[in-house]
Amino acid sequence: MAKIYWIGGSPCSGKSTIAEIISNRYGLYYFKVDDYLEKYANYGFLLNLEICRKQSIMNPEEIWMREATLQYNEELQFYDEIFDFILQDLETMCEGRDIITEGAAYLPNLMNKRGIPWNRYLAIIPTRNFQINHYMQREWIHSVLDGCSDFQKAFNNWMDRDCLFAEEVIRQCGENRYLSFVNDGKTSIKDLVEMVSAHFSLEV
Repeated sequence: MAKIYWIGGSPCSGKSTIAEIISNRYGLYYFKVDDYLEKYANYGFLLNLEICRKQSIMNPEEIWMREATLQYNEELQFYDEIFDFILQDLETMCEGRDIITEGAAYLPNLMNKRGIPWNRYLAIIPTRNFQINHYMQREWIHSVLDGCSDFQKAFNNWMDRDCLFAEEVIRQCGENRYLSFVNDGKTSIKDLVEMVSAHFSLEV
């Protein structure tokens, strides 16, 4: 049976970069959850799951101009709704290799519920400044928020949502005794890769 190494945490923390490097270094199959979120949301819509269905009919104004707490609570529910879809794909898409997978969907509570051991999971969370600085460098931000009546307000709501999410991930890691690391941008990617590799006991 293939081994799976899980990296969770908040968006814009360096998860994808680290997972890709580890995948190449150790010959692991890289499964990036974000590449399949639209598919999972469509599955949820067809199954009449509450948040998947609700989000499918909302426009950017309705999504991003809401207060951050509401967005954050729905994000937690969304990941809970789609988690079984992710597991189903992981069973069929590994090509016989061990897997490194990452995504904000991997909440510590969901990991613990499915018996993922402490040495197969960790979470990486950005500081608020690191998060905002890196989000602002991503060109697709404007396309996501296109249609909002107040771009800055929508962006601030988004950042506040993700900060609440980060705090929750840290809380859940503590509650479930999983490792979490806060990335403030001062630790090099090389050192982060070494830290994650050591936690997973990966060897070339």
